[in-house]
Amino acid sequence: MKKQYTSYQETMAFLEQAQEKYPELIRVHSIGTTWEGRPIMMATLSANIETADSKPALLFTGTIHAREWIGNELAIKFIDNVLTNIDHNPSIQQALSRNTLYMVPCLNPDGFEYSRTHFSFWRKNRRDNGDGTFGVDLNRNFGVRFKRSADTTVNTYSGPAAFSEPETAAIRDFVLTHKNITIALDYHSQGNVFFPAHKFNHESEIEGTDLNVLCANMNREIHKVTGRQYGIHRGKPPTNLINGSGREYYYSLGIISAVVEVGTRNIPDYMANMSQSVDENVPAVLYALSEAKNYSDEAPARVDNFTIESVGVYEATLCWDYPESDDIYFELYRSETVKSPCREDNLIAIIGKHTFTDVQLKSGQKYFYNIRAVNKVTDTKSPFSPEIKLKTQLSEDEYFRGLFPSKRDIGYVGQYTLEKNRDHFGYNSLFVGVNKRRGICYGVIAFNMENLPEDARIKNASFSLYPMNRVNAKVENFGEWTVSILDPSEISDITDFNQIHQAKPIQTLGDEIRSDKLTQGIWSHWDLNVAERRIIRKSIKNGTLLLRVEGPRKLPLGADSQMMQFDIGYGKFGSGIHYRPNLEVIYTLPSKQVELTPSSINTVSKAEVKQNELQSGFDKNGDVVYGQMTFLTENLPDPKKTVITEAYLTMSNENALPTSQDIRFTIELAGLEDLDYQSVKNREKKEFIGYEVSNAQLKDKNSHNFIFDSYCREALEEMHAKHVPFHFVVRSTSSSAEKNMLVNWHDLHSNQVCKLVIKYIERRKEPLPAPANLSVTLENRQVKLSWSNPKHADLVGAFVVRNRFHSPRSPLDGVKLYAGSDEYTYDNFGNPNVEKYYSVFAYDDVPNYSAPVSVYYSSEEVIPVEEEKYEKQEEEDDDEPLID
Repeated sequence: MKKQYTSYQETMAFLEQAQEKYPELIRVHSIGTTWEGRPIMMATLSANIETADSKPALLFTGTIHAREWIGNELAIKFIDNVLTNIDHNPSIQQALSRNTLYMVPCLNPDGFEYSRTHFSFWRKNRRDNGDGTFGVDLNRNFGVRFKRSADTTVNTYSGPAAFSEPETAAIRDFVLTHKNITIALDYHSQGNVFFPAHKFNHESEIEGTDLNVLCANMNREIHKVTGRQYGIHRGKPPTNLINGSGREYYYSLGIISAVVEVGTRNIPDYMANMSQSVDENVPAVLYALSEAKNYSDEAPARVDNFTIESVGVYEATLCWDYPESDDIYFELYRSETVKSPCREDNLIAIIGKHTFTDVQLKSGQKYFYNIRAVNKVTDTKSPFSPEIKLKTQLSEDEYFRGLFPSKRDIGYVGQYTLEKNRDHFGYNSLFVGVNKRRGICYGVIAFNMENLPEDARIKNASFSLYPMNRVNAKVENFGEWTVSILDPSEISDITDFNQIHQAKPIQTLGDEIRSDKLTQGIWSHWDLNVAERRIIRKSIKNGTLLLRVEGPRKLPLGADSQMMQFDIGYGKFGSGIHYRPNLEVIYTLPSKQVELTPSSINTVSKAEVKQNELQSGFDKNGDVVYGQMTFLTENLPDPKKTVITEAYLTMSNENALPTSQDIRFTIELAGLEDLDYQSVKNREKKEFIGYEVSNAQLKDKNSHNFIFDSYCREALEEMHAKHVPFHFVVRSTSSSAEKNMLVNWHDLHSNQVCKLVIKYIERRKEPLPAPANLSVTLENRQVKLSWSNPKHADLVGAFVVRNRFHSPRSPLDGVKLYAGSDEYTYDNFGNPNVEKYYSVFAYDDVPNYSAPVSVYYSSEEVIPVEEEKYEKQEEEDDDEPLID
């Protein structure tokens, strides 16, 4: 197998031959020399090689770790693909005419050759450390957050000083002298995941959306080739953040940078796996190259103050600032999941204005919006503005509950860890799958359903799980991961492996996750179907919903692990409430019903008003005769807490008209001041009720229901809120002149008198007043927020959100910090040296959220921040997620 991989000598020969054959497209030179005297080769590709250094550029580095051969192979394949196809491929032509590619196929030639010829698992370079050991981890030797380690034997030994190694010094010097580099990609293996750069402060950054979108769009290109889905995973507390990496060094210079971890093994089977990994990444690298110009000085400025103007049930309005220019328009993208691509299939608007209303949305749904400016003259695009997150309001009959498992109700059980399984709950992660050390492992999650009413009618429900590490799912295209519902009454101890293992599922949720779709750092969602929602409803009565997460139970020959790691949000390696598995439920309640009889009915004609009689049609002169009904609202509940879910008017006719002419009868909800003929004729028409009834239908049956549509119900609620009586008018129409045609409807003395049937639920409709007196202080190196909740019987609590770039306009518009009844909280994960905005919303039981009260925070002095917890374990230890 190793013979199929390209040696470093063969790589250099390939580059020299390419330069000889395509001198106008590629230039090859050494940027430095290793400890063992090998040149560190750089290939420069551009449509006109003479002007390459004047164009925006992508920097590609591969095989910085000796055993990760993918970078070198991908570089060779990419260069060959570009040079042999440029004459026929417009995408390659455009990418290289506008941009330059700087490509270092192998940044660690000495270590690479040692890995090839002596010890495959070698990671470091070949420095002689002078104590009998060799090698420095080059990806710990860069100057950002460099941390000297004393133990030279470990795989992550960082070296005696930052940039002490000729390899890291060479790439540093090259980058510092090439200010045209705007994007840097560092190719590693293993994991099938993108690791965008970070600044160690666990705060959102202005380039955060750029990094996620770049990776997501590259991911889309990968998916088009093999169907594989890579993860996108940035460091987050308390994940160990590595010291001295190249990625963070490039990022510190203003370069958009990411590590790309490819494949599931360091040195996979070339024909079965490596060739796939290379082929799927070729178009991804080409896409990244095409974006280099959009992050250069030639690109338009980033859109400013991209924010939410308003959010409704089915629409949202966004607004932003930008200098007026006839050359600029805006591309607006919408997705329903975070870390989604921004490409043609989710481009929802190309617009010149600075505001946009997105319509036809779903109630209670999360949406994510991205925007960039485009110069139509130069065809360059701006970087992205920070992503906007919002959630549409609930429909008036809906409630929402977001459920999280408690610490004691989430963990994993292992086949070979029987005595420790109880300790796995509320600690570490969900290990799901199989390996030789733990055996078969299941994730177990129990939700307490007691906060949902027993008569809840579930309209939508979804379960979400955050994959945090897939390094130990080492076998390509093997196994699948599923979530199933178990019967809690059959399991006495959820920490007992044998009970969980032997349990028969009631239902398996949705689709399985195949191994090529394990997306580290991207939420996995299951939208529950009708049958699954019925089971959820039953679990409300039982008090518990019990889920089992399972993966493959067997390993193929020669494999030692096919294990996925999911976040639980608790314990040493949990990432807090934002990353806990959750069950989101939108539900309504059974309607109550009230039947109203009219307080008065009248027949209104030109000649007179007849009380206690209800007729409609045409008089002897052919003038319209109106029927009129009034219903009082006294028997309806409090309008502030009444949502009308259904309404209809039932009427019975005593006769039909003796004619074959097409005469029809309509009912209107009307505003009436008086009951004289002119007032009724010139009435304020509020809404038509249901469909008209023809004379033929009157002959066919004598009872009719006029059903209120949504607009009619809204009008009814508005009148109810104003305590205005409901006035209805029965009007006849005909295509021909008719006389002496009157229909008698049952009057007040009949048991078939008309009735107004209203079905409703009791639910608060209006948001509470906003909190007050929001203040921000520093306490024990943490930002403390204090406020006063509104004094209201319907108050459930306050919801606190942080946003780096603008005041949060909705509860989803930023990072959730707290939800509860207290009047203070701390920003536990925030950096007190970073300016930011906070908003607090009051909420009720629905929940309806109040308008926000907001505050801007900026520290007047630099606050000491405790040193991050950095890695202490080798990357092979699957107890802890590591970033390469």
